[in-house]
Amino acid sequence: MCNNFERGTQGRLLCVSLRAKALEERDFFDERQELRKHTLHCPHCRQAAEYELTWLVRAKKRQLPSRADERDRAKFAKARSYMVRRDDLVGCKNMRCRKRFEVAGVQTVVFLDEVATARRPDLDDDNFGNR
Repeated sequence: MCNNFERGTQGRLLCVSLRAKALEERDFFDERQELRKHTLHCPHCRQAAEYELTWLVRAKKRQLPSRADERDRAKFAKARSYMVRRDDLVGCKNMRCRKRFEVAGVQTVVFLDEVATARRPDLDDDNFGNR
């Protein structure tokens, strides 16, 4: 027995407790792990080295899952692909130091559309051949 009713899209009363639950954010994205190289400086010995940092890449799915409602469609329209840095600490590669330090100077969240525009050269049609 349901005591909590709500008007549906066509004016019919629907039981809120029986309605399908909203999709979670995970349902909008495909997840994979990726390693990327970054040059970091150890704060103890001040030596620069390249470190591989682990990133969780969450790419927006091409199509919304079929069980989505209007709220989920609105969330999916606003969703963007992004990466989250997983590593917070790395060990120094200098054999004499070997101390662990925090990763600083590398963003923790990066939207992938910003990365694509940063790598794409600025194409100015008027001056394209004058470089």
